[in-house]
Amino acid sequence: MLQFSSNIQYLKGVGEARAKLFRRLGVDSVGSLVRLYPRAYEDWSSTVSILDAVPGETCCIKATVCAPVTHALIRKGMTIYKTEATDGENIMKITIFNNRFAAEKLKEGEEYLFFGKISAYGYSREMSSPQIERAVTGERIRPIYPQTQSLTSRTIEGCVKRALETLEALPEDVLSEEIRSRYALCSYKEALHKIHFPTTQADVMTARRRLSFEELYVLQTGLLLLRGRSRKKTGCKIEKDFSDEFFSLLPFTPTGAQQRAVGEAVNDMSGATPMNRLLQGDVGSGKTAVAAALSYTCAKNGFQSAIMAPTEILAVQHYKTFAKLLEATDLKVELLVGSTPAKEKKRIKQSLLTGETDIIIGTHALIQKDVEFNKLGLVVTDEQHRFGVGQRSALGSKGYNPHTLVMSATPIPRTLALIIYGDLDVSVLDELPAGRQKIETYAIDGTIRQRAYGYVKKHLDEGRQGYIVCPLVEDSESLDLAAAEDYAEKIAKKEFAGYSVGLLHGKMKPKDKEAVMAAFANGEIQLLVSTTVIEVGVDVPNSVIMVIENAERFGLSQLHQLRGRVGRGKHKSTCILISDAKGETAQRRLKTMCKTTDGFKIADEDLKLRGPGDFFGARQHGLPEMKIADLSSDMELLKQAQQAAKDTLHLDPALRSEKNAPLKAAVIELFERMGPNGMN
Repeated sequence: MLQFSSNIQYLKGVGEARAKLFRRLGVDSVGSLVRLYPRAYEDWSSTVSILDAVPGETCCIKATVCAPVTHALIRKGMTIYKTEATDGENIMKITIFNNRFAAEKLKEGEEYLFFGKISAYGYSREMSSPQIERAVTGERIRPIYPQTQSLTSRTIEGCVKRALETLEALPEDVLSEEIRSRYALCSYKEALHKIHFPTTQADVMTARRRLSFEELYVLQTGLLLLRGRSRKKTGCKIEKDFSDEFFSLLPFTPTGAQQRAVGEAVNDMSGATPMNRLLQGDVGSGKTAVAAALSYTCAKNGFQSAIMAPTEILAVQHYKTFAKLLEATDLKVELLVGSTPAKEKKRIKQSLLTGETDIIIGTHALIQKDVEFNKLGLVVTDEQHRFGVGQRSALGSKGYNPHTLVMSATPIPRTLALIIYGDLDVSVLDELPAGRQKIETYAIDGTIRQRAYGYVKKHLDEGRQGYIVCPLVEDSESLDLAAAEDYAEKIAKKEFAGYSVGLLHGKMKPKDKEAVMAAFANGEIQLLVSTTVIEVGVDVPNSVIMVIENAERFGLSQLHQLRGRVGRGKHKSTCILISDAKGETAQRRLKTMCKTTDGFKIADEDLKLRGPGDFFGARQHGLPEMKIADLSSDMELLKQAQQAAKDTLHLDPALRSEKNAPLKAAVIELFERMGPNGMN
C-alpha cells in the first residue's frame, strides 16, 4: 500500500521514465497526483441519436457496428479504415486515419460509444477519427488532464484510478465536521473521487465547490495569521492628526477619496499596532499626495518616513513632488538612490541617523545595511509588485514596528486584492483630481498605420511628445510582432526622419535606461520607442500621444497602465491600439479599452478574460497558483472561506487545537510552496 507522500515512480504503471514526465506537470508524489485535478470533462453519459447530432459540434453517439472494417493504403505511411454503425434508425459512416489499434477494436455486431464531431453530406452522416469505447464501460463523464509528450490524459486517468485504489489512507480532512456542515460541503474523500470520476455533472459541481473552498480557506487562514503576526505593538503611535494642516498647504483641493484614505490611515496609525494598508488608485488619482500627508503627520509627531520606489526616475519624480508640496514647511526631504555620489550618500545617511532628515525617498538603496534611522515611523513602498515581500520587511525592520503603506497604481478587483494583499487593509482612491482629461482611445488595424504615424507627427510638430510601445526587444522568427530595436531604427530613418527618436527596453543596463528616461523627461527625446518597461515610471506631462503595436499581446490591465503614461498634463491625449488580431477575446479586449478609462472596470474585465493566475503578474505578488479555485467565478465562495477562516482563528488564534492540526499543516505546506518570495 502507498502513502500520500510516496514517490510517484512507485505507483504501479509509472516507473522511472514516466515519473520524469509527471514531474513536468508538477507531480512528484502519489498525493500530488490525486491533487492534479482535471482541467475539463468529456460527457460520454449523454448520448444523442445519429439524426439529432448537430453537425460540427462534439457529441457522443451509441451505435452498433453493422459492417466489416475495411482498410486502404491511400499514400505511403497513411492507411484509412472505414466501417458503418447504426443506432437502430439511421446509419453513420466511421472513418479512422492511421490507427490500426482503434480500428481492430471494432467488432461487427457489438455496441460502442463514438465521441467526436459529426459531419453531414446531404442525408449521409459521418464521424472521422472518433474516440471509441465499448458501450458497457464507456457511458460516463470522463476527466481530461493536463498532458505532456507521451503522458496522455487517458494514461493519467488510469494512474489516478490506481492511486485512489492503492492509497493506504488519505490525509486528515482540513475542514472540520463543523465547517463542512455549516457550508454544506462533502468530505475530502468524497470530493477526490467525484472530481476525478464523476457519474453526473452534479458530482463535478459538488467536488469542485468543496475543493475550491478548502483552497481558499487555507490561503485566507494563512494570510490572517500573517496579518496577526504583524500586529505587534508599535513604537510609532501617532498622537495628533496634522493632515488638515497639510491639506491647507496644497495649491489644490484634495478629492474626497484622498481625504478618506488619509483619514483611514491616520486612524490606523493612532492605534497600538502598526498600520498595514494598501492604497489602491488608478493612474493619476493622487496617491503621492496621500503619502505626503501621512509623512507630514508622522514628522509633526516626531517620526521619520521612508518612501521606496522601484526605479531611480520614479524616486526622483516622487522627490520633486514631495519637495514642492512641502517647500513652505521646515521639514527636510532627501533623495537616496544608487547614483547618488558617495560623499552625498555619507552625508544623507548621517542626517538620517541623527534625525535631521524627516523624509527620505529612494530606491533599493534604502534597504542597504548601513542605512540607519533615528526614529522610523512610516514605510511607503510604491508599485509593490516590483518588490518582494522580503524587501518591504527589510525596510520596515529599520524601525520599531513602523507603519506600512503599500501603493499600487494597478487597479485590482477588491476580492483579488484581498487574496494578493491579504495581510493588508485596503483603501481605494476612486476619484480623479479636477482637471484630469479623459484619454481618447482608438483601435485600428495595420492597414492605416501610416495615418496613425501622421497623427503622431502632428503632435510632435506642436511641441508635444509621444510613445510607441512594442511587445518584443529583438526580432522573433516564430512570432510576427513588432520588435523594439528594429522598429526604432526603421522609423528613425523613414517615417520619423528629422525627429529625435529614443529607444528603451528592459535588456538595457540600468544606467542607460535611466539616461534615456531622463532625456525623455527633459524633452531631448520627442518620440520614445519602448517595451513595457515604461508601464510604471516617468511622469512627463508633455507626452500626449501613444501608439501600442500588437495590442492583442497585452493584458487589459497592462494596456491601461501603459496608456496612463499619457494624459498627465493639461493637453488632450490619445492612445492608438494597433492590432490585426481577429479573435473574439482580442476584439473584446480592444473594445473594452476604447469604451472606458476606469481602471477598476478594466481590471474586472481582465479578471474575467484571463483568470487570477495570469492577472497582472499575480505570480510576482507571491500569489500561489490556484489548483482548482477560480476567482473569476468563485467570488461568493471566497467570501465564505474568508469568514470561515476568521471564525476559526477567533476561537483558536494560533491553531493549537487538535481538530485544527490538519489546517495548520496545510497552511505551513502552502507557505513552504510559496517560498521566500511568497508570504512566509
